[in-house]
Amino acid sequence: MGRTKTKKPVRSSTAAQKAETSTATTREAPSTISLFEKAQELVVQCNYDLARKFLLRVLEQEPSLGSARELLGEVQLEMGELDTAKETFNSLLPPSPYAPITPSSSAHLNLAQLADDPQEALKHYQVATDILIAQLKGKDRAVTDVDVEAEVKTKAVGALVAMVEIWMSDLCFEDEAEATCDKLATLALEIDPTSPEALQTLASIRMSQKRTDDAQQCAERAWERWRDLDPDSPSMPSLPVRMSLARLFLELSLYSNALAILSGVLAVDDQEVEAWYLEGWAFYLMAEYSREISAPVAELSWEELSRDAMDCLETCQTLHQSQGHPDEQILQHATEIIAELSAAGVKPSPEEEVLEDTGDGDNDAWEDEDEDGDGDVEMQ
Repeated sequence: MGRTKTKKPVRSSTAAQKAETSTATTREAPSTISLFEKAQELVVQCNYDLARKFLLRVLEQEPSLGSARELLGEVQLEMGELDTAKETFNSLLPPSPYAPITPSSSAHLNLAQLADDPQEALKHYQVATDILIAQLKGKDRAVTDVDVEAEVKTKAVGALVAMVEIWMSDLCFEDEAEATCDKLATLALEIDPTSPEALQTLASIRMSQKRTDDAQQCAERAWERWRDLDPDSPSMPSLPVRMSLARLFLELSLYSNALAILSGVLAVDDQEVEAWYLEGWAFYLMAEYSREISAPVAELSWEELSRDAMDCLETCQTLHQSQGHPDEQILQHATEIIAELSAAGVKPSPEEEVLEDTGDGDNDAWEDEDEDGDGDVEMQ
């Protein structure tokens, strides 16, 4: 008889699959860093739902990673999950086990904006400001990069400005409101003397104090910081900050300044409801002044100014309704002015003229008028 061949042991197919799966999982499991970086990319792409899934995976692997927890809270904010976002930001504060060793200013800033009570908001803004100032000076100084330092200053100034706004609105009848606003604005300018936002805030305070000359000086200094910058410059203030300055100029009856700023805003976003409203309001005020002095203003007659006002306000009205804009006061005021102008016999421009007037040429006209600083239209 021939020798019987020894059979090799047969490996179970199930065991083989498990081994291969385990090896593949070990080899292909993404790192915490790669997951977090992917989540950051998705946030930039505004893919918040998928970004949240990646961030939750990151926190499963490393629950104490503060940067991922902060970004998760911001994603939840973008998705409208306010209560969940509040819980996430609170988890970054002591006595939470996930609170980072270095206090999170961003968590406090976000919680301030989510606060229902003005005092609670002030508390979070104050803590955030203290953290940011500590990063800028003294033994706690943690900022060495110039760009990072500028960002920290911007956050600190923004927190102080937000505190001023609370004191000037919700807490305006408190005895210490005026002195507190002055103190906060002064501190903001100590942190960044060139901050347009801080200068505008001081201008608003001076307006509330009836110190119009000081208010005008601060507003003009704020505008000087960025009026000649390239529209794409990262140093350009946000559109809301620019519109806030335009409002100040309207209160000061500096109409050309306001119109120059607003035309720049609309060049960036011609769907901005508030910008159209403010531009229409500016033309309306100029028309009223023209009628008062029985003379053209900025070489425009009462009829021309009134028509421009109606064109802007009708655009505002249309955009407000199509977007479902939340500020009903804008729509109400625009509608009232349109009705007043219509009763006075003012008719809107033909559609083709409106399209021409919203082009680049009209924006340049207001910029050019004020190049030498003498083009301001000011009521006496």
